[in-house]
Amino acid sequence: MKKILCVLSSPSGEYSVSNKLAKAIVEKLSSSSDSEVTEFDLTKEDIPHIDGATIAAFYTPAEYLDDDKKATLATSDRVIDALLAADEIVISVPFHNFGIPSSLKAWIDHVARVGKTFYFNADGTPTGMVTGKKVFLAISSGGIYSSGPMQSFDFAEPYLRAILGFLGITDVTTFRAEGMAIPGVKEIALPNAIEQLSQISA
Repeated sequence: MKKILCVLSSPSGEYSVSNKLAKAIVEKLSSSSDSEVTEFDLTKEDIPHIDGATIAAFYTPAEYLDDDKKATLATSDRVIDALLAADEIVISVPFHNFGIPSSLKAWIDHVARVGKTFYFNADGTPTGMVTGKKVFLAISSGGIYSSGPMQSFDFAEPYLRAILGFLGITDVTTFRAEGMAIPGVKEIALPNAIEQLSQISA
């Protein structure tokens, strides 16, 4: 059975274009195979931003973890387990000030954990431990950032590809519903993006 993890990060909920696109991707991925879908809505899951106690727990050897540190690591353990269990990951990415939402950054900060999803070699170079997975990014934006004069302001997709690659995931496909603030474009942005999903091999 194929396992699909859907990570929703938009605070707009059912009105969110990126969430709608992400769910359309999940529907496509699960349409022709036996699939199990796990959905994380980061606006409801209470994924906290990491603090000093979390960082200290991250770097504490397992044999020295006390009950307090184990409790601190519970959220990170949970989201990492879900990521490692998935074959395919779909992430909704609404543009927030040219980047990703803070909820998604918090999720990444809990997922990117030394000894769990990456490690450092003797020469200091990192190796990702999250391999053999596919990621689909469902990006929505008010402007057009995939090309043209605003492309250099896209700090969302390049960052996500970089951090996912750092963790070992290099098979990343992006679908965009962009121009949502542009009259004459916004009406067709999401339908056009969904039409592009035909290229996915379910």
